[in-house]
Amino acid sequence: MVRRFFLPAPLVSVIAWLKWRARVSPRAEVEVSSNLTLGPGTTVSSFAKIKSSQGALVTGRECGFASGCFVAPGPGGISMGDEVICGPNVVIIAMNYRYQSLRVPFARQGVTSLGVRIGSNVWIGANSTILDGAEIGDNSIVVANSLVNRRFPANVIIQGNPAKVVLQRPATPGGADGGRTGAGAGA
Repeated sequence: MVRRFFLPAPLVSVIAWLKWRARVSPRAEVEVSSNLTLGPGTTVSSFAKIKSSQGALVTGRECGFASGCFVAPGPGGISMGDEVICGPNVVIIAMNYRYQSLRVPFARQGVTSLGVRIGSNVWIGANSTILDGAEIGDNSIVVANSLVNRRFPANVIIQGNPAKVVLQRPATPGGADGGRTGAGAGA
């Protein structure tokens, strides 16, 4: 708990590089704890907040959190595959308040936490929210401003509040761009 408040941000950046070979902006707020595992090449941009004191956050390699992202794994944790892209202001929260009693304030009823699972090669568009219990399959796209609150299979494009499958992505060998990735592929 002391590290959370007294560890200078530039030192967090150095620790992330040495421990995981991850790039963390000195302007990001990342809780370094035993619950946090960032994959090699993962990038955490300015003003992103990653909380890891209440549960595990495990990312695969080459994941990216753009500016303003907020990630809070509860006891159920958050696991992300390789090459997951989170656009600006994406929120991923793996816990929920209990709400059974009308006579007890939400904060006093405790929380539930099923966890969040995100496959590999997933693109989560700007301002999207991923809630506790959600699962997103490999090679999927979450359209900007979507709310994901349940399980989705691989190879789909989902959109809306709540999110629904709007398109099944074709499984073509090497992808439509011939297997190229990055700026040259129209990213």
